[in-house]
Amino acid sequence: MSAEERPIADGEHGAGAAMAMRIVAESARLLGAPRLIPIASAHIDGALYHGDSGTLFAEKLVEGGARVAVRATLNVGALDLMGCSRVRLEEPERGMARRMMEAYRRLGCEQSWTCAPYQAGHRPAFGSDVAWGESNAVVFCNSVLGARTNRYGDFLDIACAITGRAPDYGLHRPENRIATLVFDVSALPAEFMASEIAWPVLGSLYGREVGNTVGVVAGVQGHPGDDALKAFGAAAASTGAVGLFHIAGVTPEAPDVKTALGFGLPQATICVTPDMAADAQARLSTAEAPDAIDAVAIGSPHLSLAEFDALESLVAGRRLTVPIHACTGRHVLSKLERNGRRQALEALGVVIVADTCVVVTPILADRPGGVLMTNSGKFAQYAPGNTGYSVLYGSLADCVESAVAGRPVFSEALA
Repeated sequence: MSAEERPIADGEHGAGAAMAMRIVAESARLLGAPRLIPIASAHIDGALYHGDSGTLFAEKLVEGGARVAVRATLNVGALDLMGCSRVRLEEPERGMARRMMEAYRRLGCEQSWTCAPYQAGHRPAFGSDVAWGESNAVVFCNSVLGARTNRYGDFLDIACAITGRAPDYGLHRPENRIATLVFDVSALPAEFMASEIAWPVLGSLYGREVGNTVGVVAGVQGHPGDDALKAFGAAAASTGAVGLFHIAGVTPEAPDVKTALGFGLPQATICVTPDMAADAQARLSTAEAPDAIDAVAIGSPHLSLAEFDALESLVAGRRLTVPIHACTGRHVLSKLERNGRRQALEALGVVIVADTCVVVTPILADRPGGVLMTNSGKFAQYAPGNTGYSVLYGSLADCVESAVAGRPVFSEALA
């Protein structure tokens, strides 16, 4: 530790800051980092209630007078504080979850409660060092924004935010951000690449194939948009341990394949075929030819305003037979409420979920053997284990048509 950091660890800035600095310093030692580096911001995943120890840890920091030293947004919590949806969390867990969320507020964190802080105005500058938690947020921050973070877990994330420091290792270091693998999608049909389903499908395949390797995707024609990159990164981080990807000609550190590779040769090249993409799409579904669906869930990562525009257009005023749980952040919710869009969607059977999502807290009905349909690669990966529902994967249009019909309807197949 530096001459500035050592007094913090020794308690000169309070017991809470001392505990946080010791956590960061010891983590750096275990990781083999030579020093700590200053960070510009943090995104905190540790505020999601998984047990009483997390609440007590946060309250211990508060009791010690700790406050975040940098901008710190909050990932989803276990409760919908906006009152949009009913969370079936019972006492004493419910009270402990609320105490946890309150503790992070008292630590000075922004009440964002979203897994997509980059859509809520938290977009750190290119090349800046930050300490972000939540797998999709981490991969978007590194890949699309070009800021530098490792995958910070609970509760190292809040310790970094309080100290304003992070261990100097991993993806903070430029040499570790160079791609060593090429993921070539140039053989896939243009129609498929232009579709919504392409990005979660390819992301799930990418994560499964590369693990935690930094790769560069070649063969993408034009920028697909932030929502597509969000879907790709979320799926990749769910099936693998991806913290950073490059897309040649799209992401900021990859104007071309050669630059992304650091002007060296790749250690491996994966040429993605239509059969590989079809297999990856099939793997996203675990339900076997069901006659009906019990729920639809979208918004992992949280839905953007543009995705709500698409949802409204597809629903087109029709009443849903099966509710669509649409998970989003309060930054989007406030815009939906300005002109009555939230109320109109709810009247048709859309259940808006804010501040949280259906796979991290009990919102869906307790239905063993139920079938959940989704367009999210991340939901498809985690829903069976977290909710007990089997999954059907489809496009947003498929999800809407199935919700109207009450049974699986597929209109968009792999080209």
